[in-house]
Amino acid sequence: MKNLWLAFCVCGVLGLGGCAGTSLERYRDQRPVLDLADYFNGTIDGWGMFQDRSGEVIKRFHVVIDARWEKRDGVDVGTLDENFTWSDGTTSHRVWTITRVDAGHYVGRADDVVGEALGEAAGNALRWRYVLALPVDGKVWNVDFDDWMFLIDEGDKRVMLNRAVMSKFGFRLGEVTLSFTRR
Repeated sequence: MKNLWLAFCVCGVLGLGGCAGTSLERYRDQRPVLDLADYFNGTIDGWGMFQDRSGEVIKRFHVVIDARWEKRDGVDVGTLDENFTWSDGTTSHRVWTITRVDAGHYVGRADDVVGEALGEAAGNALRWRYVLALPVDGKVWNVDFDDWMFLIDEGDKRVMLNRAVMSKFGFRLGEVTLSFTRR
């Protein structure tokens, strides 16, 4: 019985270690460097999909983002006005207000974000963590997002890839994958 308990504890510790995920520091030297205010400035197109935890594509979408930045009391503040068209013909709208805290840190707010989204950038990567109030079948679920963006190309289109894992109570619900290009 003692050995069974020890095995259970070891598996639990290893399992929790696996939850730690990838460190943003790993990308600090990666190029091109992602500057959120520079990339999300103008009109950006995004194409994406939501997959459930089994990998089945549930919905696809196109998003057009009108993005602009301004100085407010000496601080960089961005507005990302997002207009979604979903594969089932529905549309949705979200407006993000993003404040640059310092060179590598951001705070974001939107009507369907519970509290604040916290963003941290290093090299070509940005990681957002936030809770989204997600309407599902007439109910609203507060879902955790671990949202990663990677600037891939700094050519004319400046491609960025985005992958967000959704979870509730630590259980993975699915993921959102996007590809952004600037017009």
